[in-house]
Amino acid sequence: MSDEPQPQQPDRGWAPRRPQASAPRRGRAGGTPQRTGWRRLIPTWRTTLGSLLIAALLVVGGFFLGYHLVQIPAANALATQQANVYLYADGSVIARDGEVNRENVTLAQISEDAQHAVLAAEDRDFYTESAVDPQAMIRAAWNTATGKGKQSGSTITQQYVKNYYLRQEQTVTRKVKEFFISIKLDREQTKDQILEGYLNTSFFGRGAYGIQAAAHAYYGIDASRLDAGRAAYLAALVNAPSQYDVITHPHNREAVEDRWNYVLDGMVDEGWLSPSERDGMRFPTPKATTLPTGLSGQRGYIVTIAKNHLIENDIVDEASLDAGGYRITTTLSKDKQDAFVDAVNDNLMDRLDPKNRKVDTHVRAGGASVDPRTGKVVALYNGVDYVKQYTPNATRRDFQVGSSFKPFVFTSAVENDSRTQDGRPITPNTVYDGTSERPVQGWSGRYAPENEDHRDYGRITVREATDKSVNAVYAQMAVDVGPDKVRQTAIDLGLSKNTPSLDDAGPSIALGVATASVLDMAKAYATLANHGRHSAYTMIEKVTKGPDTVPLPERRPRQAVSRQAADTTTSVLRGVVEKGTATAAQTAGRPAAGKTGTAEEDTAAWFAGYTPDLATVVAVMGQDPVTAGHTPLYGAMGLPRVNGGGAPAEIWGQYTRDALKGQPVKAFDLRLQPGAWRTQPPDDDTSMRPRSPGDPTDNFDSGTPDATGTGSRTPDDTAEQPDDWTTGGATTGADGGNTGGTTDGGTTGDTGDGDANGDGLTGQDGLTGALTQNNRGDWW
Repeated sequence: MSDEPQPQQPDRGWAPRRPQASAPRRGRAGGTPQRTGWRRLIPTWRTTLGSLLIAALLVVGGFFLGYHLVQIPAANALATQQANVYLYADGSVIARDGEVNRENVTLAQISEDAQHAVLAAEDRDFYTESAVDPQAMIRAAWNTATGKGKQSGSTITQQYVKNYYLRQEQTVTRKVKEFFISIKLDREQTKDQILEGYLNTSFFGRGAYGIQAAAHAYYGIDASRLDAGRAAYLAALVNAPSQYDVITHPHNREAVEDRWNYVLDGMVDEGWLSPSERDGMRFPTPKATTLPTGLSGQRGYIVTIAKNHLIENDIVDEASLDAGGYRITTTLSKDKQDAFVDAVNDNLMDRLDPKNRKVDTHVRAGGASVDPRTGKVVALYNGVDYVKQYTPNATRRDFQVGSSFKPFVFTSAVENDSRTQDGRPITPNTVYDGTSERPVQGWSGRYAPENEDHRDYGRITVREATDKSVNAVYAQMAVDVGPDKVRQTAIDLGLSKNTPSLDDAGPSIALGVATASVLDMAKAYATLANHGRHSAYTMIEKVTKGPDTVPLPERRPRQAVSRQAADTTTSVLRGVVEKGTATAAQTAGRPAAGKTGTAEEDTAAWFAGYTPDLATVVAVMGQDPVTAGHTPLYGAMGLPRVNGGGAPAEIWGQYTRDALKGQPVKAFDLRLQPGAWRTQPPDDDTSMRPRSPGDPTDNFDSGTPDATGTGSRTPDDTAEQPDDWTTGGATTGADGGNTGGTTDGGTTGDTGDGDANGDGLTGQDGLTGALTQNNRGDWW
């Protein structure tokens, strides 16, 4: 075998063939020609279909995944915050508290015009469309991307979701969440529920969240009272709340009116507004200054006191109040509240000169006014401005009430049938020793209070001692009655049992060492005005939260002291106004009773008084604005001293006159204790001992009235005045005259000559009351 290589034999079927012409290239699927050149860049229909199917699967899968992964979250903190709204008794707004000015209301509390206006402005197909509108979203995205302005393309449902559940940031994540939550919410809530939520969470400018707050901020009315014109303006604000306020941005008025017209035209197109109504409309310019929602002036004080009242009386707890959403109607009268502020300004604040008198910077004032029949607080004065002086002067308990406490001592004496140390009954005409610094008798320790200016009065009746505010008499009377009994009477009348210095006082309790609040004192004096019947005080008329009404504690009137005790005290206190230390209170122009008071070292001056219709207490206090310490008021208003018969009584007189303006003048209808008119001299004073009834030299009190009300008639052989002895019963008409209700002929008050020791009613134009004895024709 040769070693040279041998020629190879080709395998069968493998031999080379002739070259042939190129055939067109085929695709993989048997014969389809392959694409070349630019055609390779165009996807085949199979590729396109496959891609669409995959995309559809991804979209559907993503939708279901997102739908199940995105849950409806809890509401964001801002959306749930509401203000508490505080109202006067007539329903007008006092203030709103809280960081967010919002008051949620039900859809039924929003006028149909307001509902339709918002739908016309934001989403006219709301009730028929789905929760999301992809076409609108795409259109809005395109307009935003192409520079035609930022648009949301969101339905009302989506806007509500953004407001209530999410934040306001413009991110893809937030938008995706908004999309899925909207779809879920549309399945879980009705359209009405969603619209209600939207209207309560939308921002309208002026710090107002929700249409109720907006209605008040722009027009001072509730959302239920919005007509089509006003509603259309508020609906227009949602689009650009900071720019569409025509008061703060008058240059945008044309654009605002265009938007306003767009809303109204939409309402017509949808059949919500008739063309004839539309044609007659004019743009409703909002108020330049609406009712303030801040806490300046008296508003902050009222809110603070009302909140404390709600909490202390277990009506609403503090945590719930902080969460907000309550509508709190108070018993305060707006007219009386304004009258109180004017009276303080006219008689006190306008007379201060803080630049030239440092002491004038220390002056504070507090006042409270109560309806005696109902116990409702109708007005409060707490200070010049809550944002300047935060302490409410009407409720603080740190200033002594002074001699304004003395009537409680006498009331307690009558209530407890108390007697003097020598056994004489205590009546208005019981005689005491009014010597200054006279040691009190019957007390274990030594107590010898001085009278004002160290003045000695000698023998003096209780009535006169009250007129002149004689400390020596009342300190002795407190011991005669018993300090514990006096204390209990004060509490029964209306003072708080927690009043500082009320428990540990002996004879000094009569001089007003206790530090009751102005409001406490007003409640107590209201009980005297109401014939001893105490109506538990309140300043809350109604509390609601949404559609629910919060129950208020039951208020049961009670007879705190007997009518005779209260009415006899009133008869004595009338002399203080008629010819005692409070004649300035006569400017009220009505029969009045009251008592002045001064704290130790003249740090506070008081006047507490009442008519048959109104009990009011005013105090002027001295407080260092830096240290908050109590300071004397010497030199304030350029006066040597400030006492209760000055500014406090003057404020009381003006306020009472204005607060009761237009109401009939009423006389006191009094039933006095037996023997109230009979002088009770000490046993060792024969000069003042009463003679026999027929003795022309008898020394009964000259105020014992006769049939004509002149005080000259003496009693007959009846030893004491009957228990059912009453005074008053007179009313005064517009001409100032009054007619008494006597059984043997009335008296007319033409001359106004009633005196303090009798029970004549002396007031403006001469008011003389008549004395009556039930079912009897004789006087005694």
